[in-house]
Amino acid sequence: MVDFAFLDSGTGGIPYLTYLLEKNPDASCVYIGDTANFPYGEKTHEEIVKCVLSITDRIIKSFNPRIIVIACNTMSVNTLDVLREVFPDTQFVGTVPAIKLAASVSKKRRIGLMATKATVENPYNIDLKNHFAADCELILRSDAELISFIERESFTATKEECVKAVLPAVNFFKEKGCDAMILGCTHFLNLRDLIQEVAGDELKVVDSKDGVVKRALSILNSLPGHKVEKGKPKLFVTWLSEKEKSEYDVICSRYNLEWGGMLN
Repeated sequence: MVDFAFLDSGTGGIPYLTYLLEKNPDASCVYIGDTANFPYGEKTHEEIVKCVLSITDRIIKSFNPRIIVIACNTMSVNTLDVLREVFPDTQFVGTVPAIKLAASVSKKRRIGLMATKATVENPYNIDLKNHFAADCELILRSDAELISFIERESFTATKEECVKAVLPAVNFFKEKGCDAMILGCTHFLNLRDLIQEVAGDELKVVDSKDGVVKRALSILNSLPGHKVEKGKPKLFVTWLSEKEKSEYDVICSRYNLEWGGMLN
C-alpha cells in the first residue's frame, strides 16, 4: 500500500508529486506515466475513458493506493465521474483548469486557457467559467506541439530551445489582450517558471498545483490512521523508447525519484 499514486500520460504530473512531498515529506508515493497511450489530448472521450479505466485498474492492483491523483486535466475532465463509480473504494483527486484563480487575478477580464485539444473542447470549462468567471472572456488555445516537446525533449533541451517552444503560446495570449494565462495541461508546469519569465509582468501564469495538493492532503488527513512505510518515490511508465529512457534518467535525478521501470 502507498498513500498516493499520481497518474498522467507522461511527465506532466511530476510537479504535483514534488510539491506534495514538499508539503508532506512523509507521504509514500508512486508515479505512473501512461506513455503507451500518450498523447491523451488527441483522443476521443470514449478512448480516454477506456485507457484511464484500464491503467487505473492496474495501479490499484499493483500499489493499492489510498488516494489516486489524476494529475492530468484531460483525464480528469473526461473520467473522474466514471472512475468514482467504477472504483468506489478508492479516493480520487482530479486536476481541472484554474479558471477561478485566473479570474481572481485578471484586471482586464480576459483570461487565456492553454491545454490539450480534448480539454479545450470539453464543456466542463464552460461550466467553470460560468460559475467562477462569468464576467470574463475566456480565450482558448490547444497546443499539442508544446506538450509533445515538453514530454519528449524539454528535460534535455537548452533554455534557448525551451524559450523558442513556449514563445508562440505566450505571444498568442498577449495578442488577444489577456492578462492571465491558465496552464490547463499539467505538462506545462514542467516549464512554468520559464513561461512566466517569457510572459513578463503583464501576463500572469496560473495553475492548479496548490489547490490539488491541498485537496489531496486534506483527504489523506481525513482517512483512518494507517502507517504506510515511506520510501523514495518510484516512477513507472507503460512504454518507452531507448531515447526516452535517457530523458527519464535525467528526470529521476533532477526530482530525486527512483526509476521503477515498466508497469506490469
